Amino acid sequence: MSRGESGRESRTGSENRIGKDVSGEPGGLGGVVSTISSSRSPLQPPEDTEEEPFTTYFDSKIPIPEDETHSCFSFRKLWAFTGPGFLMSIAYLDPGNIESDLQSGAVAGFKLLWVLLLATVIGLLLQRLAARLGVVTGLHLAEVCHRQYHKFPRIILWLMVELAIIGSDMQEVIGSAIAINLLSVGKIPLWGGVLITIADTFVFLFLDKYGLRKLEAFFGFLITIMALTFGYEYITVKPNQEKVLQGLFIPYCKDCGTPQLEQAVGIVGAVIMPHNMYLHSALVKSRQVDRSNKRQVREANKYFFIESCIALFVSFIINIFVVAVFAEAFFNKTNADVNQVCVNSSSPHSSLFPNNNETLEVDIYKGGVVLGCYFGPAALYIWAIGILAAGQSSTMTGTYSGQFVMEGFLNLRWSRFARVLLTRSIAVTPTLFVAIFQDVEHLTGMNDFLNVLMSLQLPFALIPVLTFTSLPTVMHDFANGLFWKVAGGLLILLICSINMYFVVAYVRDLHNLGLYIGAAVLSVVYLSFVAYLTWLCLIALGASFLACGNTVSVTRTLHLEPPPQTPK
Repeated sequence: MSRGESGRESRTGSENRIGKDVSGEPGGLGGVVSTISSSRSPLQPPEDTEEEPFTTYFDSKIPIPEDETHSCFSFRKLWAFTGPGFLMSIAYLDPGNIESDLQSGAVAGFKLLWVLLLATVIGLLLQRLAARLGVVTGLHLAEVCHRQYHKFPRIILWLMVELAIIGSDMQEVIGSAIAINLLSVGKIPLWGGVLITIADTFVFLFLDKYGLRKLEAFFGFLITIMALTFGYEYITVKPNQEKVLQGLFIPYCKDCGTPQLEQAVGIVGAVIMPHNMYLHSALVKSRQVDRSNKRQVREANKYFFIESCIALFVSFIINIFVVAVFAEAFFNKTNADVNQVCVNSSSPHSSLFPNNNETLEVDIYKGGVVLGCYFGPAALYIWAIGILAAGQSSTMTGTYSGQFVMEGFLNLRWSRFARVLLTRSIAVTPTLFVAIFQDVEHLTGMNDFLNVLMSLQLPFALIPVLTFTSLPTVMHDFANGLFWKVAGGLLILLICSINMYFVVAYVRDLHNLGLYIGAAVLSVVYLSFVAYLTWLCLIALGASFLACGNTVSVTRTLHLEPPPQTPK
């Protein structure tokens, strides 16, 4: 295949695609050909096999150095594979996560740190599935969904994922705007911060024109800023280290009630993001891996997993900084306590906290103000810098997610700038309206709603990734074994159940009959679609008796090239 100036690949027919991925590398899933009628199979390959494949940002790929000794581990190779995992880990450090961290610290102290640890480990295991899908097939999750699902469920799935991206992006852009407002001492309004964030995001997104490694280095720089700024707050507040360790490794929450339980659920929902599965499966395509060589595929899976472990460990430490700071300084504090300190420190924001005995409620804006009241203006500004780095980096990766999802599900063939402009506009337009009509001091309610919105979308990422990584015709020898099928299914069931509890608790607190009726109607439609995806997933996991009379099982709906062979 030849590559044009735009990075797209040409082809003359579907035969040329068998055994090649969209970047022209052998051994992928690019040339799926159905051997049966699509009307008889639960999953199907693409309807139009003559469409020109699209491109992503990663037109060039990072070469992997050869290891003549074939040692079991090489730091040179780990360095070559390092990058995608750190971009993926940005989703674990977005403003929504930071807000969930500080609220859990203020409400439950150190008691929920073990929930954060557990959620991060579960997130790592699920990200492993997404990365393996991209490495083995050469296609990311949205592309595989485009080739496998029927048109109607595919469109519904795309819309649900887009909703998750919009919700996440609103949190990220608003977080950046809040940081800009704090840094400007309130002179730049929320809507002004949103416009600045939109503009600089467009600038930063084109850094990859100077090379993928420079783009990854820029993200590494932003993560370093977050580590230094939140680490500064940690050193300044000096949390009790014994309580930190107890909270991490003793899975118990003494004297916890409904508020603490809801915070625990919120932590899980904030850490595991639906669109991040699509993002990670795409980012791993940026490395040169010969998918016809089983040893290279296995090696890529190993190093990507190691890199993901390191990246998520770094993000976990940063999250611990935030939880511990607010647990030590503001657990069991009342509004009156904070109001008095802010008045004594001559803070211009003391009016944010009414002089009453209600428990302190904070978000990323009020959190920065409180830090400034207790530990001086430096703590406020350094906090704002960390939030700005978190918001800016996660906004950029959110745009990448939107790019991959839209390209994959819709098979777009637009120019790169047009695709970026469209995906950015879809996510940013509602954010701008919120910023214009909403006050910066009263955004907590919107954040709760966005968390609920993203919680509802989790099944539309987790179920497909487990489905496809369990299909031998898709993954060949790298398909999930019995352990991963059972463990993956149980983890997804656990995560979705926790998030459903969060959604039900949110709707229950609305106390509106009309909203209850609307939620009930939408629940029927929502649960029906989740049940459909679950049905296909169970068939892929081996429950062929659920095929309901189909003559061919799900695992035979594709005709692929033979599995890669290990060279002798």
